[in-house]
Amino acid sequence: MALTFTQADHQRISAAITRAERGTRGEIYAVFARRSADVTPVSYAAALALCLLCGLVASALGALAGHALPAVALALGQCIGAIVLLSALRFHPGLRDLFVPGILARAAAARVAREQFAAHNLHVTQGRTGILIFVSEAEHYAQIIADTGIAERVAPEAWSGMVDTLIRAARDDRLADGLVEVIAEAGAVLEQAFPADGQSVNELPDRLVEI
Repeated sequence: MALTFTQADHQRISAAITRAERGTRGEIYAVFARRSADVTPVSYAAALALCLLCGLVASALGALAGHALPAVALALGQCIGAIVLLSALRFHPGLRDLFVPGILARAAAARVAREQFAAHNLHVTQGRTGILIFVSEAEHYAQIIADTGIAERVAPEAWSGMVDTLIRAARDDRLADGLVEVIAEAGAVLEQAFPADGQSVNELPDRLVEI
């Protein structure tokens, strides 16, 4: 079941960002992606490769058993298998993820996270103190990207527990709660590294973006 955010969820998350930023010069931005990768070409290619592999295995097993399969029957079976698989992928898009290696899906999500970081100008905040909280639903992926100013003072390990919280919350269909929790934790980390000075302004909107 697809994750959904109500208007109340958006308001809670925006309020959480506002509260978290009160004690810090840091900027927090949140992005939720339904899907980061276009898995259609990869899934189709994998399905066709599977049909070819099944044909090779069937041919080899038949030869070992002393019953060589006719080439026409083998080719026909592969064609029928390909048609069935491609039709299933065409009309049931959710199946496509089963044919995409996890490493490719995660790499695509990581790339989109970096693109969102730049697209929303987190890299041009004063003092380079922006962080992106990113979650991609289809890939079961979460990441927190900190700009260079934060990375100089906060170890990457500081965010790992928050990423785990986001992934668990998404899996349990309570991502809005998970985001509110992680935003508060991130705000506490930023407050230690970059406490508010009473002069900084809010450079980025306090909201969750859905793409």
